[in-house]
Amino acid sequence: MLRTLHIENVAVIETADVDFGGGLHVLTGETGAGKSIVIDAISAILGERTPREVIRTGAAKAFVSAVFDGVPELAWFAENGVDYDPEALLVQREIFPDGKNSCRVNGRPVTVTLLRRLGLQLINIHGQHDSQRLFDEANHLLYLDAFAHDEALLEAYGAAFSKAQALRREIDRLDMDEAEKARLVETLEYQIGEIERAELHPGEDEELEARRKLLQNAEKISDALEAAAAALYGDEDSDGAAALLAQAEKALSRVKGVSDDVAALHQKVAELVYAAQDAAEEARDVRDELTYSAEELEQIEERLDVLHKLKRKYGASVEDVLVFLEQARSQLDEIEFASDKIERLRAQLAKQDAEVQQAGLALREARKRAAVELEKRIQTELSQLDMPKVQFQCQFEEQKPQETGLDLVRFLMSANVGEALRPMAKVASGGELARIMLAMKNVLAEQDAIPTLIFDEVDAGVSGRAAQKVAEKLWAVAQAGKQVLCVTHLPQIAAMADRQYTVEKRVEGGRTYTRVNLLDEDGRVQELARLVGGAAITETTLAGARELLATALARKERDLGCGQR
Repeated sequence: MLRTLHIENVAVIETADVDFGGGLHVLTGETGAGKSIVIDAISAILGERTPREVIRTGAAKAFVSAVFDGVPELAWFAENGVDYDPEALLVQREIFPDGKNSCRVNGRPVTVTLLRRLGLQLINIHGQHDSQRLFDEANHLLYLDAFAHDEALLEAYGAAFSKAQALRREIDRLDMDEAEKARLVETLEYQIGEIERAELHPGEDEELEARRKLLQNAEKISDALEAAAAALYGDEDSDGAAALLAQAEKALSRVKGVSDDVAALHQKVAELVYAAQDAAEEARDVRDELTYSAEELEQIEERLDVLHKLKRKYGASVEDVLVFLEQARSQLDEIEFASDKIERLRAQLAKQDAEVQQAGLALREARKRAAVELEKRIQTELSQLDMPKVQFQCQFEEQKPQETGLDLVRFLMSANVGEALRPMAKVASGGELARIMLAMKNVLAEQDAIPTLIFDEVDAGVSGRAAQKVAEKLWAVAQAGKQVLCVTHLPQIAAMADRQYTVEKRVEGGRTYTRVNLLDEDGRVQELARLVGGAAITETTLAGARELLATALARKERDLGCGQR
């Protein structure tokens, strides 16, 4: 569970440290004081999207860190190379003005995406507007599946459905009308013929380019080779380099036996003589072998023009054009034999559709069994939340195979005795919706191992006796082994807390600051009196606050004594 939270430069919070324990935690404070900022900070260390605008004005970055304990050795640690510490899990995140993020888990850098995957296993946050999701019937099936834990059946159905869809796409691709088929065949035959007539071979364009360059410069090359040969061999008027080197070698040969240094020098010069003579011979050979033909150059230019046109149409190189040719041949064969292939695919699709149906029916049965249990659990939860007359039902409607299965599921309810069950969006009030969502969250929380639940203003539209029931339910959930954190404006919920924090905003030196304070007994009385009576705290409101705390304590002791949730 979450043990400590450290916040730096997040919105109006310059710095704050909050310690948590077990049980029910409540955050209270004036509207706009920054209660939701604390929740946003927790969301940040869970890997949720956090805009750079959250950085406090003038700060270089925002920083949030949290320490968790009692975290099991999740597969996530081994999968991502993060050391697992059974004593403590340290999560840190920095947010910079340029939008970049730096995240660490137990000191090891991780991406925001990986952090989000870990966060989903640590804390479940119920936001202010999450209750509205119940109005979207597309979410109802998601809630039922989460309760049913039918992942294996969902995976089996999804795999079968994906295979069937792939077969349908392949059939649709091949099943074209005759006019389109004839047009495509004509195009492919033209393209194949055009490339085949060119009789291409790999690397041909590069070879021709090199030969063209040589021919275009043949005269210059011939003159250069002639000059080089003359310089090496000499002419009638002067000795060449080879002759001069030979003279040097002959002179040194007379004294090479006198000194080792002279002998070594003689050897070097002798090698140069041989090298010069070889170079002279090679220059003359290359010159003699150099042929220049205007007709050959013209032929090369024509061939390169053909290649250029083909490359412009079919690929950047001759190799690319040849690849296109093979693809075109394959596509032409596919079209010509499409009817046979379509027939085979349709036979496969019929078998696959049967598999989809079988997997879908198995999933339906599991969902219906889960729906019966979910209805019972929700009814029980709603009774405990002062909604004993409400009826709740999961309605199934068959549909064509979809990605989610063969069923359309919607939640129906009746708020009053004698009224017919109707879609939730048409009959649920704001307060009822909040309690139904709380009931759903509690039921789902029992199905997973997430240790911490956060409710951000779950009390929307709730008051009076219903508020007291919500408070008792939140405390009961905490007693059942969950750590619960709740942002609230209701004194009934605040009074039931095991720990109460107040979020206060003040202005100093032209800047706004927000503090998070753990309240002692007197502090709780003062804060409850404010929740009850507003700005005017009187002896009467203080007395009422003390009574609320005493009543809450008595309820806790009663429920603990009775062993109730």
